[in-house]
Order: sequence, then structure tokens, then C-alpha cells
Amino acid sequence: MPEYDRALVWFRRDLRDFDHAALYHALKSAREVVCAFVFDRAILDTLPDPADRRVAFIHACVAELQQALAARGGGLVVRHADARLAIPALVREFGIGAVFCNHDDDPAAVARDAAVGADLHAAGVAFHHYKDCVVFEREEVLTAAGTPFSVFTPYKNAWLKRLTPFYLTAYPVERHAGRLSAAASPLPPLRDLGFEPVDLAALKLPAGMSGGARLFDDFLGRIGQYHAARDFPAIKGPSYLSVHLRFGTVSIRQLAATAQGIGGRGAETWLSELIWRDFYHQVLWHRPDVAAGHAFKPQFDALPWPDPPGHFEAWCAASTGYPLVDAAMRQLNRTGYMHNRLRMVTASFLTKDLLVDWRRGERYFADRLIDFDLAANSGGWQWAASVGCDAQPWFRIFNPVTQSEKFDPAGKFIRRYLPELQNVPDAYLHAPWTMPPTEQTRCGVRIGRDYPAPVVDHATQRARALALFKSVSGRSADAG
Repeated sequence: MPEYDRALVWFRRDLRDFDHAALYHALKSAREVVCAFVFDRAILDTLPDPADRRVAFIHACVAELQQALAARGGGLVVRHADARLAIPALVREFGIGAVFCNHDDDPAAVARDAAVGADLHAAGVAFHHYKDCVVFEREEVLTAAGTPFSVFTPYKNAWLKRLTPFYLTAYPVERHAGRLSAAASPLPPLRDLGFEPVDLAALKLPAGMSGGARLFDDFLGRIGQYHAARDFPAIKGPSYLSVHLRFGTVSIRQLAATAQGIGGRGAETWLSELIWRDFYHQVLWHRPDVAAGHAFKPQFDALPWPDPPGHFEAWCAASTGYPLVDAAMRQLNRTGYMHNRLRMVTASFLTKDLLVDWRRGERYFADRLIDFDLAANSGGWQWAASVGCDAQPWFRIFNPVTQSEKFDPAGKFIRRYLPELQNVPDAYLHAPWTMPPTEQTRCGVRIGRDYPAPVVDHATQRARALALFKSVSGRSADAG
């Protein structure tokens, strides 16, 4: 028998009506289930860009979720308010006996949920929450000593050893969908939320559950070559599912189960990327200080980053003079997306070549990436800056020219985002400052006028970066 007369499911980063842990448990536990989503003013009111692509994407996902729930005979109540106040208010409005939601381990979300939970407890209302956005979370995968992993490969091995079909089994929401409440409210237009519409179609970003399913179906036709194609930004190698994973329009269980079932090197490599995602989420849970700008390796908090004037600004403006870096930054600024290999290259360049504090780059990505995920963004930046767990060793520094030659050999990606270099011969495209003046005249690109000269010399900056890290670590730059 149901335990509650009426329950509330609070949707957050899980914008789907299938294989949904909290929704399933609520439907099993109550005679009637009200569904709600809050456009949280505590988050939205801090965003500086009224054309924020993330808000437009979420808005489109919520619209589709509302339609999907209606097709099941239910509805979605939408509010634009501070979630800490909105959820207790909804409880009072609908006479709710229990609130169900899925975990969000971002420190600010943990604090929000604690505050909501305290209010609910004081009102005699239960608060149930579940794992949903990862396969394994928090303390589920630990070392033999019972401590969190700080190195990926042993974590991955333990993750795979612990995995059984149970952890990838979908929650059969449809079995109990008849208990959905038809309670609903109109979805406010983006402008009423303080934001401008964004043409997601122009960004080639299908939203909602249907968009996630379409991208996943397309990727399955390419997954066998994922290991070979994923590092080349000019070709269709990635899954492009990162934003759908971020907002839960796809099921991580379905994705992981499919990859495991397909097998082969491509699927195994992609599954490994999904495990990296779990890894960074458990790091954030055990070390929430990394989200507050602290290095996972505390000794590197003392790094005296030079932050030379103008370097960060040149990086943001895609005017460093290094074509692959500039093309990647233009991709980010124009679309809100950046290819994963290029995230590593641009982060390495900012920290190891421009000698700018990694936290500035992390914040820039956080403001602009449509798939921004605190755990992955923090983990990725600390990896590139060599201050995080299982990070790139500080004495191994990406060469932006050789990275360009290796991963965009024909310059297709560079020319796509830097049309001013369209006529530069392949021999000079990756380092256009090496073009003789006569060649610059012939192809119509004067370095320093039509395209920037390099802001730094890589070899010089590499030596400075090694000295910088050695000053803190005390290790020889020749180690490893």
C-alpha cells in the first residue's frame, strides 16, 4: 500500500520522465504524485548574460518534460522563485506528505537541499533523495582501506569490478504512471524569467529527451570508431551528449548499459569517459573545497601565478596568435561548446604558456559552457594545470603547435573558425608567424595586422612554467 496520500517530485538536473529514480520511488510510495520544477532565482539572478544558452536549453527541456508528463496523464507545476522557499510553499499548497528528488552533489546544491530538508522536517514532511545522475556515487567505490580514490585507473578497475546488471537496470516509471497528478501551471516565457530567446537549432543543439535520444542514436552508428575519432575536432567523433548528461535528459544507466553491451574498443573507450565523469563527481563529494578554488593537491595553492597583464584577455578574445587555441576559443564563444581535446589544449596553454591562474580559466568556462558541470569543469582544469588528482604531470606541457599539427593536420577546424587564415598554406597554418613576408602578402594575411602575432614564445614560457612548478614542488623538471 502507498505510504503517502500525495507526494511531490522535485525535478532538477534530471529532466526526463523515464528511468528516473526519484519519480519511480515517489510513484510507488504515494497515491498521487505532483511533479514540479523551479527556475531557481538563487541561481538565475546571478547569471550576467541575458542570452545565456544554458537557460534557453533548460527552458526547452522543461517544455518537453511538461508535454511528456501530460501524455502520461500527469502535469508539471513550474515556479520562478528561490527554491528554498518554493518547495516548502508547494508542500503547503498541495498538501504534500513527502518530497522526492535526486542527488545533486554540487556544494551549493547540497546546502540548498539541507535547508529545504530542515524546513520539511520541521513541518513533519519526509524528504527522500536518490542516486540518479551517475552509476556510482559518494562512498560506493572506495579503496580497500575504505578511502576515496585519487587516481583514476584504480578507481576505474574498482568501478568495473563492482558493476553488475543491477546498477544499470532502468527504473520502470511507466508501470505506476497512473498515479501522476494532473496539477500543472503554464511555462513562463524566457523573457519573464529575465532572459532572451536563443536559437538552439542554429547551434545544432537539439534539446529535451527527444534531442538526447536523437544524438545518442546518431552516435551509436559511430561508436565503434570513437577511440580513433574523438581527438580530432574537425570530424564528427564525440557523442555530443555532455549537455544532455548535465541536465539529465538521457539516462546514464541506459548509456552505460548500451556501451557495455556493444563492447569493442570504441565503446570501451567511451564507457571509460563515463567512468571519468563518476570519478570527478566522487572527488567533488569528498573534497568540496575543490569547487571553491582550492587545488586538490594543497601544496599547489601556493603557486605564485604571474598572471601577466593582457594574457588572460588575449586568451578570452581568441587572439593569442596560436591558431588551434584561438579557433577553440572562438568555438566556445560562438557556440557555448568546445571539443574535449581542445579543452585540454586551451587550458594547458592558459596555465603553462600564458602562466595565468587556472581558476580564471575555470570561471570563464563555467560562464560560457552550455554543458558546464562543476565536478567535470573543476576536475578538468585541475588536471590540465597539474594541481588536481591524477593530473597531467607538471613537467609534461602541451606544445600548441604540435597539438595542432597532430589533431587538425589539414587545418579544417582552424579554417572553420579562423576564416582570416583560409588562404594560409598548410605548411604555415599551425605557426603562421613563420611565414615569410612575401608569403604573407601572397595569401593576404599580414601577421600582426590581419591575425595576431604570438603573445608568447612557447619554448620560453615552457621553461618559466617548469621553474614555477619546481619552486613549489621541489622536484626536478627532468623527473618522469
